[in-house]
Amino acid sequence: MLTARSRWLRPDDGLLTEKESANLCVVLVASRNPLNIGAAARAMSNFGFVRLRVVNCYDVAFREARSAVGAPELLKNAEEFRSVAAAVVDCSLVVGTTAGEARQLGDRLQRLDAIGKAIRTRLATERVALLFGSEKRGLSNHDLSYCHRLVQIPTREAHLSMNLGQAVAVCLYELVRPQSEDAVSEAEKRASGAALERMTQALIDALAESGYTKPGTEASTEEKSRKLVRRMNLSEEDADLWTGMLAKTGKRGKGKG
Repeated sequence: MLTARSRWLRPDDGLLTEKESANLCVVLVASRNPLNIGAAARAMSNFGFVRLRVVNCYDVAFREARSAVGAPELLKNAEEFRSVAAAVVDCSLVVGTTAGEARQLGDRLQRLDAIGKAIRTRLATERVALLFGSEKRGLSNHDLSYCHRLVQIPTREAHLSMNLGQAVAVCLYELVRPQSEDAVSEAEKRASGAALERMTQALIDALAESGYTKPGTEASTEEKSRKLVRRMNLSEEDADLWTGMLAKTGKRGKGKG
């Protein structure tokens, strides 16, 4: 059973409600050092977050990490996944963290402080995933293709990367620090990760069947399609509608061929 800290500060002190904090999934992708995973768990416990997910963590024995001071239960309850897709399937908003080096980001990269309020608003009613890459390489372009938003912690140009535990702490503090409460909740339920992936696969299939996808470009087309779908910011209903239309279009195109 997931448990959060027993004493919650007043709403105007910044910390989220227990329901909001339970809606955030901190996802560590290909983490190499168990001490860093423990430090991330400690930061989560500091700010009242309890849902830790680990993807392909290099078979390290992280659950007993001594660096998880005050957060042994959080590490014990951490969920393990074989892929980013599986780790975010129930999340309607996926936010990736990156230093921005050697990555194909386009215009999607934002400062952390510019997106904190939007994440906090979503947490009131929906599950959100916050992705962190390995200490050595960060998130790959494939990992980033599952993200709706990309954020960067402002650091000096000469030293962009941060320790994993520190990065988690900084991001979580941005979510809980006192903010003006003028954000309006979104009326429509945003599409889940599962719904968006169904739509992505329908789009990929339709592109392949139409002849748009050229031999040797399958991987890049898949990543571009996934990014495109997530930039659309669809509701669950609209994502299902698009999936149906794309599937029907693909079948008709295949039949004509």
